[in-house]
Amino acid sequence: MEPNLLCFILFTLFGFVLTSFNEHHHNGTRHYNYCVLGAGPAGLQMGFFLSKARRDYIIFERNSGPGSFFNKYPRHRKLISINKIHTGRCNREFNLRHDWNSLLSDKPDLLFKRLSSEFYPPADAFPLYLSMYVRELGLKVQYGVDIGRIRSVQSATGRSYVLTDQHAADYTCSILLVATGLWVPQEVEFAGSDLVEGYESISTNPDDYKGQAVLILGKGNSAFETAQSILGRASRVHMLSSSPVRLAWQTHYVGDLRAVNNELLDTYQLKSLDGLVEAHLEDIFISKQEKSSRRSGVKDAEMRAKLYLGLRKYMQNSDERNGSNASREELQVHHIDNFPLRKPYDRVIRCLGFRFNFSIFDSSACPPHSENAKGRLPGVTAWYEGKNTPGLFLLGTASHSRDYRASAGGFVHGFRYTARAVHRLLEYRYHGNTWPSTRLVTTQLMSWILKRVGEASGPYQMFEMLGDVILLQGFHCEYIEEFLLQALPQFSSLSGHEVSSHGLIVVVMQYGKKKIDYLGRSRAETDWTRAWKSNFLHPVLYYYDSLPTEQDMKMRPRGWPLPRPKAIHHMVEDFLTEWDGPLSHIQPLRRFLEHCVQTDLRAFSAETCFHSALTHRKPPLFCQQGYLNEQGVQHYSQLRRRVYKAGPVPVEQVTAGTSTAANPAFPNYLAPPGASVSSALKLDL
Repeated sequence: MEPNLLCFILFTLFGFVLTSFNEHHHNGTRHYNYCVLGAGPAGLQMGFFLSKARRDYIIFERNSGPGSFFNKYPRHRKLISINKIHTGRCNREFNLRHDWNSLLSDKPDLLFKRLSSEFYPPADAFPLYLSMYVRELGLKVQYGVDIGRIRSVQSATGRSYVLTDQHAADYTCSILLVATGLWVPQEVEFAGSDLVEGYESISTNPDDYKGQAVLILGKGNSAFETAQSILGRASRVHMLSSSPVRLAWQTHYVGDLRAVNNELLDTYQLKSLDGLVEAHLEDIFISKQEKSSRRSGVKDAEMRAKLYLGLRKYMQNSDERNGSNASREELQVHHIDNFPLRKPYDRVIRCLGFRFNFSIFDSSACPPHSENAKGRLPGVTAWYEGKNTPGLFLLGTASHSRDYRASAGGFVHGFRYTARAVHRLLEYRYHGNTWPSTRLVTTQLMSWILKRVGEASGPYQMFEMLGDVILLQGFHCEYIEEFLLQALPQFSSLSGHEVSSHGLIVVVMQYGKKKIDYLGRSRAETDWTRAWKSNFLHPVLYYYDSLPTEQDMKMRPRGWPLPRPKAIHHMVEDFLTEWDGPLSHIQPLRRFLEHCVQTDLRAFSAETCFHSALTHRKPPLFCQQGYLNEQGVQHYSQLRRRVYKAGPVPVEQVTAGTSTAANPAFPNYLAPPGASVSSALKLDL
C-alpha cells in the first residue's frame, strides 16, 4: 500500500473517532439522546427496546451490577412473584401470563426459568437473571455512576436534562427515563419512633427473636414476611397499622397480602397469641421502661428494657418527640385495663414499605408527589411522563401511581408491558414511527380478537390499563395492540393513527366490580346471557363511534376503565381463561361485531357462496373475501383453529379484482343486525 494512501486512511479514521467522541462530549459533558437511570428490571427492559431500535442511549447504575435492590430485599430472600414453568402450553405469549419474572426480548430462551425452577424463587436468582439479560443482549450499562443531582435546562434546541454524578461529572440527555424504583424506607414520625427498628436493618436470624414479644408496624407483605420468619421463635407477634389486612386473592391486587406470607392470620384467628390491631401510627407513642431491679435466675431477655405502646392523646407533654420518659399515668393500660397492646414488647419493627427518592431532583426537574399512595410516588401523566417535566418519563415501580392498587404496573410482570408502551410512543413522538399495527380484513377480526384474549399477556397482566384498539375502516381494520387506556383521548397524537368515521372498538380485560364471597358457591358466572355479571377476569369490548374526549374520561362511571360507550359486550368469564366456546363466547362475540361493523360476519360453505353469487348482487363479505376471490372456503374445524393461528391476509389479495375503494362503506344488502345482538350486549347506555 502506498504511503500517501495509508496516511489518508489513518487521517480519515482519526477524524471519525474524534467526531464520534465530540458527539458525546460537549465541553466535557457527555451527551446521549436517551439516559436511563437505574439498571433494575424496568431500566433494562427499556434498554432492550432502545437497543433494538438502535437509539443513542446509556443506562446508569450506581452499584456494581444490575438489580442491586434484590441483593438485599426481600430481607428473608424469597420472591413472591410466580414462576410457573409447566403450563401445558408451548405458546410463549401465553406462558408469560404465568411467568412474573422474565423480561421481554427477541430471544425465546432468555427466561428466568433458566436460573430457577421454584414456584416462588429465591431472591438471589433475580440479579443473576438480570446480569444474564444484560450480557446476552449486549445492553449499554455504565456501573458505578451514582447520580446525585438532576436538573433541566432550556436552550434554543429545546429542553434537556443534566445529570451530575458523585465525581461532579455531568451527562446530558434529551429524554430522561427514570427507573430507580422505590428503595428509600417509608417512615412515620411519632413520639418514640427512634426506638423502632427498621425492616432494612433487622436481623433475619429467627433465633435472635427467641422468647421475645414483637410488635410490627405495618400489614403489607414485608410485615407479614417478617412475622412469618419469627413465628416459631417469638413468644407473641402483634401487627399494627391504620388499615385492616387486604388479601390479594380478594382485591386482585398483587401488592396486597399474598397467601405465601399469611400464616399469622391462622395463629390470630385460632387464638395462638398472635394478633392484628388497627390504629393510626401518628396517634401512638412508644415508651421505654428500664427494669428497676434484678431478681436471681432471671434470663437476659427478661432483663432488657421493655417497650410500651400508648396513645398520644394521653401524653401530658404533647410536644414530646421521644416517649422514653412516659409515666405510668400516660400509658394506655392506666386508662383502659383491657387495652389490646397493654403488654410490653421486646422489639418494635417498622415494615412500612418504600418510597421514591425525590431528593436527587432539582426544582426544575422534580415531578410532583402523587395524589395517591400517601405521596410516596411521583405523579405521572396517562402516558407516564412526569407532570410538569416534559421529556422525563417514569418507568417500573416508580410509575405505579398511575395504577396504584388497581393493576400490576408496580411489578415486573406488569411494567415490562408499560415500558414497551412508553417506548412505542417515544418512537412516534421523536422519530415519526407510528405505533405498530396489524392490518386485517374485517372477516378476520373475530378470529384475531379470540386469539388475543386467549393468549396475550400484556392486557391480561395490566388489566384495565392496557387494551387493544381496533380502528374500523370499512372492509378493513387496523389492530393496535396494548395501548394506554387512560390516554385514549390522546390516541392519535400518541400513536400516529387516525380514527375514521366508522369508529373504534377497544378490547379490555377486567374484573367485575361487585364485592362477593370469592370462595362462595355463586362466585363465578357461567351463563353467557349474564356475562356482564362476570366477577373474575374476562374480556370486555367497548364500541365508540368517535374517539372519547378528555371530558368523557373524567365523567366515566366510577370504577370503569373507559367512558360509557355506544355499545358494550362482556365475554362471560371462563374457568380455563381461554374464551373459545362456540356458543358461550364465539357466537355472542360475532353478533356484537356485526352490530358494530353493520355487516354479516358469518362463515359460509362453498355451496352457499356459489348460490349467493347467482342470486345476490352483493354476496356476503365472507364469500367476497374468500370463495369468490379464489381463496377457497375453510372447513369448520379449520375455522376453529383460526382462533389460535390467525394471521393477517395480505390486503392485495382482498382487494384484487374489485373496484372497492381503500375504505369503502359496507354493503347494505343486510337488514340492520341490532335485533340479533346477544343479551350479553348493552346498547344506548
